[in-house]
Amino acid sequence: MLTIKQITENTREVIRGLEKKHIKNPEEMIAKVIEANDKRRTTQNKLDANLAEVNALSKSIGQLMKEGKKEEANAARAQVTAMKERNKALETAMNKATEELNTLLYTIPNLPHKSVPEGKAAEDNVIEKNGGTLPELPEGALPHWELAKKYDLIDFELGVKITGAGFPVYKGKGARLQRSLINFFLDEARDAGYLEIQPPYIVNATSGYGTGNLPDKEGQMYHATEDDLYLIPTAEVPVTNIYRDVILEEQNLPVKNCAYSACFRREAGSYGKDVRGLNRLHQFDKVEIVRIDTPEHSYRSLEEMVAYVKSLVTKLGLPYRILRLCGGDMSFTSALTFDFEVYSAAQERWLEVSSVSNFETFQANRLKCRYRDSDKKIQLCHTLNGSALALPRILAALLENNQTPEGIRIPEVLVPYCRFDRIS
Repeated sequence: MLTIKQITENTREVIRGLEKKHIKNPEEMIAKVIEANDKRRTTQNKLDANLAEVNALSKSIGQLMKEGKKEEANAARAQVTAMKERNKALETAMNKATEELNTLLYTIPNLPHKSVPEGKAAEDNVIEKNGGTLPELPEGALPHWELAKKYDLIDFELGVKITGAGFPVYKGKGARLQRSLINFFLDEARDAGYLEIQPPYIVNATSGYGTGNLPDKEGQMYHATEDDLYLIPTAEVPVTNIYRDVILEEQNLPVKNCAYSACFRREAGSYGKDVRGLNRLHQFDKVEIVRIDTPEHSYRSLEEMVAYVKSLVTKLGLPYRILRLCGGDMSFTSALTFDFEVYSAAQERWLEVSSVSNFETFQANRLKCRYRDSDKKIQLCHTLNGSALALPRILAALLENNQTPEGIRIPEVLVPYCRFDRIS
C-alpha cells in the first residue's frame, strides 16, 4: 500500500507511475485519496482540539470547587458532558473517514521502479538474457500431455472425475518425479541460505490484504465463505505474513525463507489451447523464496534471487530466457519483476515458470513489517519473493525436451532423488 506521505508529497510522480502501469484515471484516483485524507485530517484536528478543551475544563472543575465557585464548576461539568457527546460523533466520523481512506488506498497498485520499461502487455517485455540450448527432438515428438498418457505419468481425466478440470492426478513415476523436483528445489534453497518454512495452506482475510492479494485478486482466490478463509495462491502469502506487525533488527536482515506448498488459483477466464495439460492449473505445487530486507540492500537481494533461479533452470538443463516486465504487464503489488521462461520444445513455445519481484515498501506498509536501524529509528522493510520454482511447466518442459525414442531422460541432478534415470 502506498503511504499518504508518498501520495501527498510526490503526487505528480505517483500519477506518472500509475500511468506507466496503465491504470485507468489515475488523477481521479489520487484526487479521491487526497480528498479523503483531507477529510480525515480535518476531523482529527477537530477531535484533538475538543479533547484538549475537555481535558482543560475537567482540570478546572476541581480548582473552581476549591475556590467555592460551585455554580461555575457545575457549568463547566455541563460543558464537558456536552463536548463528550460531540466527541463521540467526531470519533464515529473519524473512524468512517479513516475506513474510507484505507479502502481507497487498498485499490491503488504499487509504483513501478524507474528501470521498468514502458509497455502495455507481454509483447512489450524486454528480454534480458537467454541461456541454454534449444533441443532437437526426434521425429514424431509428443507434447507433455501425450507423453503423460503414453507413460501413465499424469491422469488429467481422473482429476476431472474427482474434482474438475485443472486438478491432475500424478501417478507412479510421474508422482515420484514431481516429489523429486520439490525436494531438489528445497535442498537447493537451504544450501543457498534460505530457512525452510512449512506454512498453512489456508489464510485469513487479514493475511490476504497484507500481501496485496486482497482485494485485487479476490475473484481469483478460492474462498471458504463460512469461515471467511482463503486457499493460498502461493506460499508467499503465509510466509510473508509471518512478519506482519513485527519489528526486526537491521543486523538480522535480510531474512531469507523458502517454503513448499500446493497453490490454488481459480484462473477464471482461462480457456483455449494455451491452458492444455500442465500449462495452467487450478492446483499446482511450487517452492517459493521470500526475503525481507532494508531499502538500501533490497535490489542487491533481487539480483541474487534472479541469479539463484537461473542456477536452478541451468542445473535442470532447460533453455531459458529472463524478461524484465513492462509497466502494463506487472502485478498489482510489484515495483520490479523479472520473469523466467523455459522453452517447451514439443509445443514450440516459451512457458513462464517463475516471477522474481521486489515490492519495496508496498506490502510492508500493509503488513506493518518494520525494522529498527542502527540509529534506533523504526522504518518500513522491503519485501521480495520469487518462484523457485513452479512445478507444472517445469515438468512439462522436462518431459518434452528430454524425450527420445528409448524414453524420457531424467536430468542428472534429479536421479538421486527419483532413483531412476529414464522413463520408458
